[in-house]
Parts: sequence; structure tokens; C-alpha cells
Amino acid sequence: MTDAPSPREMIDMLWEKLDDSPYALVGIPSQDAHSEPMALKFDDDFPNRLFIYTNTDNRLTQGMATDPNAMIQFAAKGHDFFACMKGTLSRVTDPDMIDRFWNNTVAAWYEGGRDDPKLAMLCVELQHAEMWEADMSMGGVIKMLFGGKVDESEMGHLETAM
Repeated sequence: MTDAPSPREMIDMLWEKLDDSPYALVGIPSQDAHSEPMALKFDDDFPNRLFIYTNTDNRLTQGMATDPNAMIQFAAKGHDFFACMKGTLSRVTDPDMIDRFWNNTVAAWYEGGRDDPKLAMLCVELQHAEMWEADMSMGGVIKMLFGGKVDESEMGHLETAM
């Protein structure tokens, strides 16, 4: 097994994995409701911030008025990296920010385009994250395939950061 990545390496890995597949489950824990799949937008100009296009009657948009605390669960495309992130939701009203990530995929969801009255853009300012790199050793993989017990030394890495 290789040495555990540093916190900085894990954070860099998170952004790389999100860039490859920017889909995650987002929810407000106090709502006692299931998280929803969302496409996350992000940019190096806004460190530790994720942006979400949604609509005004979405439970995230509605719920953040009473509780802005969000949880985001992410599984990388290859299932080799996982993250659970905590942050604060806020509404983005700046037209330049709404335009920044706008593309044909986003536009397909809004009949009225950028001026659709139901369009809402949210920002999650990340405060904390736990990230797991699933880089199980070959011995651990073989044990797992045949029902053997996988030792802790053969498992991936956990890092808490942000």
C-alpha cells in the first residue's frame, strides 16, 4: 500500500474527480428529506465554493431560508474516491455569476432561459469535508473477491480537510 496522500493532495484529487464527473447528492439534513442529485459547477476563482442551478420551488432553495446547512455526498466515476462535504447554502443573484457557468445543458432545464422566473442558482460555501481514496491493495482485492477479511492496512485512506 502506498503512503497516504497529504490533505492538499486529497483536496486536489477531489477537484479532479469532480471535474471528471460533477454529479453529487445534495441535501439539507434538518429537512429530514432525501438528498437530490445535482450537477455541481466550480471554478478556481472561487475556492471552496460549489454552484448549483436549480429552481425556486426546489426543496434546497425553499429550505435554506430556515436552515442553510447543506451536505453533499460524492462518489467518483470510478468508485475509487468518495467525499462527504458540509457547507452553507446561499442564493446567487448576480447575473454575471449566473452567466458564468451557463451552457446548453443547463439551458435545456429552463424554458425561459436565463430569464426563467423559476431559475435559481445556489452557492455552497464548503466548510468541512471528509474524503476517502479507495486504493485497496491487490492482496485486499483478492481477499475481498473470495470472501476473506480485508485488513485495515489494505484499505484506502481517509482525510478530513477544508
